[in-house]
Amino acid sequence: MSSDLVRLAQDWLAQDPDPRTREELRELLDEGDEEALRERFGAKLEFGTAGLRGELGAGPNRMNRVTVMRAAAGLAAVLGPDRHVVIGYDARHNSDVFARDTAAVLTGAGLRASLLPAPLPTPVLAFAVRHLGADAGVTVTASHNPPRDNGYKVYWGDGSQIVPPVDAGISAAIDAVGPVSALPLGSPDDPGWTDLGEEIVAAYLDAVTLLPLGDARELKVVYTPLHGVGGVTLTSAFLAAGFASPVTVEAQADPDPDFPTVAFPNPEEPGAMDLALELAGRVGADLVLANDPDADRCAVGVPLPQGGHRMLTGDEVGALLGEHVIRHTSGDDRLVATTIVSSSLLGKIAAEHGVGYEETLTGFKWIMKAGGGHGKLVYGYEEALGYSVGSGGGLPVHDKDGIGAALTVAGLAARAKRDGRTLLDLLDDQARRYGLHATSQLSVRVNDLSLIAGAMARLRGAPPVELGGRKVESAEDLSLGSAGLPPTDGIRYRLAGGARVVVRPSGTEPKLKCYLETVVPVTGEVADARAQAVRELGALTADLSAALGL
Repeated sequence: MSSDLVRLAQDWLAQDPDPRTREELRELLDEGDEEALRERFGAKLEFGTAGLRGELGAGPNRMNRVTVMRAAAGLAAVLGPDRHVVIGYDARHNSDVFARDTAAVLTGAGLRASLLPAPLPTPVLAFAVRHLGADAGVTVTASHNPPRDNGYKVYWGDGSQIVPPVDAGISAAIDAVGPVSALPLGSPDDPGWTDLGEEIVAAYLDAVTLLPLGDARELKVVYTPLHGVGGVTLTSAFLAAGFASPVTVEAQADPDPDFPTVAFPNPEEPGAMDLALELAGRVGADLVLANDPDADRCAVGVPLPQGGHRMLTGDEVGALLGEHVIRHTSGDDRLVATTIVSSSLLGKIAAEHGVGYEETLTGFKWIMKAGGGHGKLVYGYEEALGYSVGSGGGLPVHDKDGIGAALTVAGLAARAKRDGRTLLDLLDDQARRYGLHATSQLSVRVNDLSLIAGAMARLRGAPPVELGGRKVESAEDLSLGSAGLPPTDGIRYRLAGGARVVVRPSGTEPKLKCYLETVVPVTGEVADARAQAVRELGALTADLSAALGL
């Protein structure tokens, strides 16, 4: 076995405060498992704009107490002493431990740390940073990743996720951290940090109940937190706003880090919503809502005229919420934003209402920077079920907020129900007014990341001239920067008739993600336009799959 690997593992053992990961590492050394050691020590988790995210276990290429303490020490070095950091966490394995380790390192470095009172939704942490006037925030979560993972996300003083060059500065500071066993720490007996109380949750609930909810409240809602931390907070928000308590999927109601009823705890994944949809059918629900495990995303399902329910896409919900917010806010400086991989419909809605509009790179960290300080951002969304809903006072949360979005969708659905209509009727209204904008995704998961690099190289070297029977009118290499956007690894094709395709590697998973959109004018029945859109998206998908060669 490599002597370098053995030395790295022994150095790790000397500083690791966690008996479980020390035992794991000793067993690998005793067994001489060079492959497993190389997986853990042959690379490291890189700190970027998404912070850290990875599998739990020993070594620098895993999420563990040493990795987290190094990240906290790097953040402390960048911020400097006497700065204030708010820390939150979800209910995943070790999240509470990682949160306390972060608080201990920060206080040991001379910073002030405030710890949220329990496992809580990520949007509560994002809200708390601005509400408390903190300099930064940390939340320990892996969002909708598999149970074996955990993560570490950093927010800056404006309550939004960090962007370059802050991430690079923190990463460099992490690399300069020595053994964590030498770090000064707050004492468990006198930790030096502040344990926040329920008043911070109450302040968050006060803020989200001021969103444009309308005055209709008659609605039967089925809800699932997918074994995550959203249940108590969402129910409290509904009751505070005057809605009845949602009917919650009992088997998924309580936080459980093993997510036993789903293969992936992501409402977009096949099968994840089966229990909620089955319950909705039994109780005759007017609306189905779901949060992902840290409750920053919101999924929406609606009843069908012929029976049953279907889930709306993120773009469908994004367009409904966008027009709703625009109609319920005022001001010439209003701005709405979405990402380059989301539907183009929001731009048409904004133009129709005379509201500013901007497209950003993928991720809410970029959406929150829309306008560059010019204009008041009142709404932002991304197609991956992320929405930040504002009011006349702006955005209460400078990040995606699955609780506030769920509450606003409920208000919109209740108003439609009072008028004898549904969210599907509102979508048809938009299709008639702006054209039917239909979107879909092609997602390819790989074990070998070189396959993704190879596919991107082929698309750049020999771009298709036609996709789905539509001429490719332009091909933009987003790695070169485009329309004022920072460079990112991706390609955007604009097709005849307003269709478009964007291809990009995922920033958090070993996937190649492709985003497809077609626009069909509605000259007759909306149902006919939808059927045509399905055919066109199918043709786009087939041609793109062939071009990828995966």
